[in-house]
Amino acid sequence: MGIDTERDVEANLQIGPTDHGMVRLFIEAGTTEIPMDFDPEEAEEIAEEIRAAARTARAMKTRKR
Repeated sequence: MGIDTERDVEANLQIGPTDHGMVRLFIEAGTTEIPMDFDPEEAEEIAEEIRAAARTARAMKTRKR
């Protein structure tokens, strides 16, 4: 399985600061909970990767029309 493999799984994503100055991504799917803590610099790098992926996806969507 890869990033392009479709799955029929529902998950909840929460993002927020922790009381220790970290940024937490908290993923919950069924009975599974995954807390992922990042320092602010790492979180900004992840945010930029998400923005870059969104730009690429938007460009791909526009080309298919």
